[in-house]
Amino acid sequence: MAHISLPADASPGIGGLLGAYPKTAKHMTALAQELLRGDSPLSPAERELIAACVSRANECEFCTQSHASVACSLFSSDDDSDASIVDEVVMKQNVSGLSEKMQGLVALALAVQKGGQFVDQIHIDRVRAASATDQEIHDTVLIAAAFCMFNRYVDGLDTSVPSDNSMYDSMGKYLAHHGYVSGEA
Repeated sequence: MAHISLPADASPGIGGLLGAYPKTAKHMTALAQELLRGDSPLSPAERELIAACVSRANECEFCTQSHASVACSLFSSDDDSDASIVDEVVMKQNVSGLSEKMQGLVALALAVQKGGQFVDQIHIDRVRAASATDQEIHDTVLIAAAFCMFNRYVDGLDTSVPSDNSMYDSMGKYLAHHGYVSGEA
């Protein structure tokens, strides 16, 4: 049971909070849309993967499962990608199947997850050596920081998780195709 009163029919995870608090929902969904679907040299699948990795490091089950599911859907729709990379990276914490740049960006995101002071020049040098741009570094750090907030929002209010894990698949497919703000993809 959540730490605050939510409608009996509230969606699990962040969905119930967003439904109950539409004023903050407007800003939070706009932020998620910009971070995960806005203009970036990182693909939406790569950004979702970063969000899922940070969520796993924060032990936020709802956000880990939902963003891993979105990443799987996005990687599946990309002809050059294999969605199994998501399970390897997020659940098994094996980044060896990623490009050098993405390995470095995931490491950078996980340093941010621990706290900003854990990001050091070694992280930056590693991603720069793998041709990461300022925008990719910026986007990675901001996604990691924002997902720490989202994860703490979901878990700090003890929202429910789906009783049926197939809900994550449905949610992932929906968000992969429709994005986070109504009417945008």
